[in-house]
Amino acid sequence: MSSLGALAEERKKRLAQLKGLKRKQDTEAEDSVREPDTTTVNETAERGIRLSGRNFDVEERVPKMGFTHAPNEDQETIETRADEIVEAAKAQQAEEEAAEKPIDLFNLQPKKPNWDLKRDVEKKLERLKPRTKDAIAKLVRERINSAKVGKEGGEDQAANSAMEGKLAELVKEREKERDEDDEEMA
Repeated sequence: MSSLGALAEERKKRLAQLKGLKRKQDTEAEDSVREPDTTTVNETAERGIRLSGRNFDVEERVPKMGFTHAPNEDQETIETRADEIVEAAKAQQAEEEAAEKPIDLFNLQPKKPNWDLKRDVEKKLERLKPRTKDAIAKLVRERINSAKVGKEGGEDQAANSAMEGKLAELVKEREKERDEDDEEMA
């Protein structure tokens, strides 16, 4: 058994030596690779030589990080043509399904019986809107004039508040009429 232990120890020593040699070779190789790169970059910078290459952007003086556009961007490929065909087939299938689908009678809702009356009355109301605006403007002007006269003549605030009350009543009355008209149309 001692011979087996001795053999195992010798094997471990040889493995350790091999690992040490590999480490030395790796560091030497890395140093040799790094040194020429740094010297060539320094030398090219000193000489003013312009570098060019597939993955180096000369204008920006940095490595290219990706494609600005795909190489087959302008060309029609099989994949793009297949995608177009698939989209066309899907659209056609959707149209066919819509044509084959029967009308669902339970979800159909008729128009309200007075929809045509509403349409006709809307035309008449369009003619009345300018008149309504003029009437409101007239009331506002009268109120402003009475307020001016009240200040000039020395009338008390009661007259002004009465005028405001009348204006408010007229506006409410107009709104009631409008609501009644809407209810009649509905």
